[in-house]
Amino acid sequence: MDRNMYKVKIKKLSEDASIPAAYYEGDAGLDISSIESLVIHPGKRALVHTGIAIELPKGTEGQIRPRSGYALKNGVTVLNTPGTIDEGYRNELGVILINLGDDDFFIEKGMRIAQLVIKPIVQVSFQLVDELDQSERDTAGFGSSSSHK
Repeated sequence: MDRNMYKVKIKKLSEDASIPAAYYEGDAGLDISSIESLVIHPGKRALVHTGIAIELPKGTEGQIRPRSGYALKNGVTVLNTPGTIDEGYRNELGVILINLGDDDFFIEKGMRIAQLVIKPIVQVSFQLVDELDQSERDTAGFGSSSSHK
């Protein structure tokens, strides 16, 4: 087994559920599919059910990300991008989609609706200090790199 390969346990909560899979070999995002058909009207949001629950390996997190084609062509995206799945979460994965487009967005059962990316996480502790080390950016502030040409 490849040293970067993690085993992720998955449970189907519905017979209509699909196992997340990469569309192309080497893709970072694993496509997640809907187990239901529904319509998301312009300006509205919906929780879309996937019918799967996963058990992430220790030291990892799952991120639910939008599908770029839906974002560009339809104005549909994941509302809380990226949606975070903590390693201890064991319930059904749901995807919160919002339709920012002008037309109804139709979701069919089995349709790929989002991507799951699994990443290692870094545990941190905060150290209260009086001063921070200087950096090139220093105190230039939010959006400061956009003023550089």
